[in-house]
Amino acid sequence: MRIVFMGTPAFSVPTLTALHEAGHEILATYTQPPRPAGRGKQLQPSPVQQAADALGIEVRHPLTLRDMEAQADFLALEPEIAVVVAYGLILPQPILQGPVRGCLNVHASLLPRWRGAAPIQRSILAGDHVTGVTIMQMEQGLDTGPMLATARVPVEDKTSGELFEELAEIGARLMVDTLAQLDQLRPEPQPTLGATYAAKIDKSETRIDWRKSAELLEREVRAFAPFPGSWLELDGERIKVLRARVVGVNGAPGTVLDEEFTVACGDAAMRAVTVQRAGKPAMSATDFLRGKQVPVGTVLR
Repeated sequence: MRIVFMGTPAFSVPTLTALHEAGHEILATYTQPPRPAGRGKQLQPSPVQQAADALGIEVRHPLTLRDMEAQADFLALEPEIAVVVAYGLILPQPILQGPVRGCLNVHASLLPRWRGAAPIQRSILAGDHVTGVTIMQMEQGLDTGPMLATARVPVEDKTSGELFEELAEIGARLMVDTLAQLDQLRPEPQPTLGATYAAKIDKSETRIDWRKSAELLEREVRAFAPFPGSWLELDGERIKVLRARVVGVNGAPGTVLDEEFTVACGDAAMRAVTVQRAGKPAMSATDFLRGKQVPVGTVLR
C-alpha cells in the first residue's frame, strides 16, 4: 500500500520498520522537528527521523498541520492510508479524510480504557493486570475511533520502559497484520462503558510520598521507570528509585527501617532494589549503600 507514516518517539520505530520490511511503499514520514537534547542542548532528530533516514525515506516535520500549505503538501502524496503512532500533532479533518482508506493508529492500551497521552504509565499506576495494543481508525475525538484489532499483554511486575518495548513490537506486528487483512476487517465502535483518560505524567507526581501505601508506591516506581523516575531526597541529593518491592513491616512513614534501604510507608514498607544518583548510571541499592551511609532511623521527607 501507499502509506504516509506519522510518528516521533522510539515507540513508533518498530512499526515504521515493520511496514518497510513488509514491502509497503512509505511515501514520506512525518515526525516532530529536531529538539535540543543532552548537556550541549544540540538539536537531535527524533528516533523516527533517524530510522527513516537510515531507510532512505523522505522526512517531513511541519510545526503544524492546520495551515492549508501543509495540508496541500500532505494530500499531494496521494496516500492510500496514513499510519500514526505517537506522532504528537493533532490531525485536522482534511488530513484525516485525505487518505482514501483513512488514518490508522497504534494505541498502547485496550481501548476505551486509557485514551490519551500516557496509557502505559496510567495502566501500571491503576494496578491493571492486563494491558495491550489497539489498532484504531482515527477520527476527530481523542482516541475514540472504531477498533480494527487488539492484542492483550499481562502487566505483571513490568516497568513502563519494559512495557513500552513489548507493546511497540506487538503493535508493529499487529499493524502489518491489520493492513494485510484490511478488506476483511469490520471496524467495531468503542463501547462507552469503561472509558478512562490517561493524563500526561506531571513531574509533581514523581516525588515519593511516604504517606502512601507501599503497594501504590511500588507501582509508581514501575510506572515512572526509567523516565522520569520516582525520586526521594537524601542529604539534599535527589535519588531515583527504579526498582522496589513491598516489605511487610511497619513504621512511621519515611523512616529507614533497616540496613537494606527499607523505608516505612503509610501501609507496610518499600525496599529500594535499583537506584540512580543524578548524572550516574543505575545501580543496585546494595552498591549504593556501600558508598552512601543511610543510618537506620533516618527520616526521609
